[in-house]
Amino acid sequence: MHTGNRRTQKSILTSALALATAGILLPASAFAEDTGPISPMAPWQECLQGAAPAGQNIAPGEMDTEPNHDEVILDFDDSLSHNTILGWAGAQGLHVELNSPAADAPNVYIARVAEGAVPYVKACLAKRGADGDIEAIEENFEYKLFAEGFEVARDADSSSTKPNDPLYQFQWHFDQVNAEEAWKTSTGRDVVVAVIDTGVAVKDDANRGIKAAKDLAGTSIVDGYDFVDKSDFVFDGHGHGTHVAGTIAQTTNNKYGVAGLAYNAKIMGLRVLNSRGFGQVADIADAVRFAADNGAQVINMSLGGPLPSLVLKKAIDHAHKKGVTVVAAAGNGGRRAPSYPAAYDHTIAVAATQYDKNTTFYSQWGKFVDIAAPGGNTRVDQNGDDRPDGVMQQTLKPGSLDQHDFLLYMGTSMASPHVAAGAAMVISQGVTHPDKVEAVLKKTSDASLRDRYSSDKEFHERYGAGLMQVDQAVKAAELGQGSTRTLAGLLLALFAAGMIRRRDPLGLAIENRGMLAATSAVIAGGFFFLPTLIGESTLTYILARPLAEMDILVFGLGTHQSPLFASALIPLAAYGLLGGKGKLRTLACGIALGMAGFLFTESIILTSDVRLIPGMDMLDRVWLAGNGLISLAIGYFGLKRY
Repeated sequence: MHTGNRRTQKSILTSALALATAGILLPASAFAEDTGPISPMAPWQECLQGAAPAGQNIAPGEMDTEPNHDEVILDFDDSLSHNTILGWAGAQGLHVELNSPAADAPNVYIARVAEGAVPYVKACLAKRGADGDIEAIEENFEYKLFAEGFEVARDADSSSTKPNDPLYQFQWHFDQVNAEEAWKTSTGRDVVVAVIDTGVAVKDDANRGIKAAKDLAGTSIVDGYDFVDKSDFVFDGHGHGTHVAGTIAQTTNNKYGVAGLAYNAKIMGLRVLNSRGFGQVADIADAVRFAADNGAQVINMSLGGPLPSLVLKKAIDHAHKKGVTVVAAAGNGGRRAPSYPAAYDHTIAVAATQYDKNTTFYSQWGKFVDIAAPGGNTRVDQNGDDRPDGVMQQTLKPGSLDQHDFLLYMGTSMASPHVAAGAAMVISQGVTHPDKVEAVLKKTSDASLRDRYSSDKEFHERYGAGLMQVDQAVKAAELGQGSTRTLAGLLLALFAAGMIRRRDPLGLAIENRGMLAATSAVIAGGFFFLPTLIGESTLTYILARPLAEMDILVFGLGTHQSPLFASALIPLAAYGLLGGKGKLRTLACGIALGMAGFLFTESIILTSDVRLIPGMDMLDRVWLAGNGLISLAIGYFGLKRY
């Protein structure tokens, strides 16, 4: 509860008790499938005594496709109980319900009001002093998808190069981000990407005539939720979400259809947009929280609108604090203007390029843009392959729930999932901190297109940092941290051996100094170079990890970085088991010094949030450096015992 709001809470509680005594407390429902009766306009007008409220409703047809009523979002203080909120709302003349199961913890409720009444409701509730326990009051307006146009792509022969999907030869957009080179190092293995969209066609329902897309049959799927129909069964009623999911993780090397960029990632489908491509901001915010609370490492939102939402911003901040990288489309307005959620902090805003690498006619620009990626342009054929230059993936045929084809879409909707996939490919390398993921993607992007613009400002407003180059991003994630950690482990081993040698000029104390140095270097950095040298596989995925990152193999990527592994516990255990004489002691000391190298390095570069440690910065660094000192002490004093 906010300090200074006790009087307001007492008022809320008093109203709730009075209503309960009178027997008119509104019934609680699980969530808002039907948000109940509509609160009329007149009482709210009377509340303001003829004064005009500040602000206006969203223009009908732009972000409000329901002409008969509006909805207001009330984000209550998290400490208030469900019955207290219902009682207070009833006293105000509002019938409120939780927006979805994901809205329970943040206390986000929805109420129906007369068309045009939202500004009056906001002003009246503020006048009554309710804002002390309501963190946000706003209209439940709609966002929409950011895709335009499509063309049907006819089947081609199987004469294409790798991968072996026959239509891959038409996926010029993967060539633009250097996908084939990136696949030698990373394919996004085990990273969960939440697709917050129109749904994803990955399940059959014969009774409703719904069929899963064939070219997603081999893609790993994580359970999601349908926030439109309030159901655990997620389907795609439009096709947009399935197309987006395909760009991220279409089944690849199955000798059918097309490829996906991070094809070993896992897809979590979250349906927030209806069959017309529109969805309410409360549902989108709930989906963001659902994804963050259910194991997603990346969120893609190929949707948005011109107006911000505090409720959605809070959800994105929540996801960021949980270590989730959030990616969003910059918008298709073709003008210099921000779009939301792309323009929020903690969101990677993605502009769209076409085949010639210029940004497209529709891509919005401004200082909010972070990076660019292929979005396509179905109005041109710049590569001369006799088909429009759209982004090709499998999705629903228009107007059908059970038929699929390979369609060419264009939009910043198509650019965003390229970056979401790129983020997944970086994360699978062990760089999981969302700020560091974004930094890697931006630092390795292609900024050579700056020469096409007269000023840095114009270039950055169009491209952000530049055109994403996923091969450079995954190599930077792999080689950058790996080489730094390995060098740190090696230097600490040499330092410890050198300090001991001062007391032992003949070098008789330490046996197997080469093994000490090698062990320390490998423990600190793993065989990080293997995927680049011989390609990604299950074996190289394991061997490339430093010892502290074995939590990924034991507990899964969603638990990285575990404080059990990123600590001095491993050196203590190793010395306890192996700390005898000779080679075993040297091995134990090498493990301790290698862990010290990893921990010291990580305390500086901080590629991942340390789980269970509050915050994502200073306390993590203190934990890592402190455990690094303990590990160094174990290794050094263990060597002195010779």
